[in-house]
Parts: sequence; C-alpha cells; structure tokens
Amino acid sequence: MARENSIIDLQDVSLHKGETQILKNISWNIKKGGHWALIGPNGAGKTSILKIISGNLWPSSGKVKVLGKEFGKADLRELKKKIGWVSSFLTEKIPNNEDILEIVISGKFASFGVYEKITEKDRKKAKGLLKLMDCDYVIGRNFNVISQGEKQKVLIARALMAEPLILLMDEPCIGLDMKARQNLLNSISKICEETETTIIYVTHHIEEIFPEIENALLLKDGTAFLQGKAKDILIKENLEKTFG
Repeated sequence: MARENSIIDLQDVSLHKGETQILKNISWNIKKGGHWALIGPNGAGKTSILKIISGNLWPSSGKVKVLGKEFGKADLRELKKKIGWVSSFLTEKIPNNEDILEIVISGKFASFGVYEKITEKDRKKAKGLLKLMDCDYVIGRNFNVISQGEKQKVLIARALMAEPLILLMDEPCIGLDMKARQNLLNSISKICEETETTIIYVTHHIEEIFPEIENALLLKDGTAFLQGKAKDILIKENLEKTFG
C-alpha cells in the first residue's frame, strides 16, 4: 500500500489492557481529504483508535504516523493542536451559563473557558464557523438553553476554530432525533465540501454515512475486518458479518 501523502498511517497497531486485547494488528492509511467512516459494534475498539490517532493513548505495538510525524519521534503537544475531536461527552464539560461565542473561540486555545484576550478577528471567525454549521442564530444565547443538536454544532464549530487538519467525530449524532440528526449531518457534509479538514466519522449507524464520506473501515473484535470504498464495503453481507 502506498504511504506517500498519508495524513494518518497506522501499521500493525495493537493495544492490550492487561490480559485483554483491544486492537489487533490494525493497518490503516488515510490520505489528505479522504474522509472515512469508522464503523463497528459497541466494544469493537473504535474510540481506542481515535485516542491513538489523537496522541491520547499509546499502542502496545506497531507504528503510528500522523501528519507525517512518527509517534515516539515527534512533539505530540504540537501535533495535538492540529487534531480536533468532537464527542457528545464534551457537552458535560461546558458550564451551562457559558456564552456560545466564547465557547467557539475557546477552541483556539484548546481549553474550556477563554483565558487570553479575544480579538475582533476571533469573533468574526467564530461567527463564520457558526454560520457554516447553520446555527449562527444561537449567538447571544447561553449553552444551557439550546438543543442537543445545536450543542453538537457549537462543539464542531469550536473544534474548527483551531483550523485542524484532522477532525475526529465520535458518534456525534448520539441522542439526536431524526430531524436534528439530519440537520447535523448536512452541516458536517458542508465541512467536507468547504474546508480542507480530513474527517474520520465514527458510528454504528450506517444511515449516517453521507456521500462525502467515500471510504469505510469495518472494525470487528478489535481487527480491521474490511476497508475500502464505502459503496463497496457497506453491503448487507459485510455488515451482517461485522455486527453479527
């Protein structure tokens, strides 16, 4: 497999926790702009892969290269600044009375709460990102009065504030009703079209995979069961084998 122009390159990555093997010999190569779905049942190891890619978890064996930097030979602190992460659990970390615009701007500083001076350029950029997510109408409100779907959009805008080269989305639609889910997926689709950010979208709901996500990796029992073009991979036979 060609490794040139890779933005993420996992080679024979395994992960053990005590006697339990979480991941087994995962090899996965992602090129810039090649959006991927990471699909598998609960407990398959999806979040563990995201944690390894983001530098928050060290594999037991194998080689990890992200943005051309090999783990163990690179400054992960600098690398993490270029990787965004969106997950529903992040909503719990935000104070309910926090202003929406300040939440988005805090993404620039990779912290909850803004501890540095906010410039007019920051405000303009944050407003633009909320508009990209089709939720600029929530500006001026507090976090506790907006819907769950709107909260997810705000968190995505926050992640984009730092202009990440990679955006990891860990089941962003969890807990949303059908309408809110479709609205969120439409906004994520716009990110694929209008930014240079490479998206890895984690889910176990196949109906969430929109056309811009052209590639898929099926994860089963900690192994890369199948990977390739989504239209070829996401067929009934493969999904039945993956989900049992």
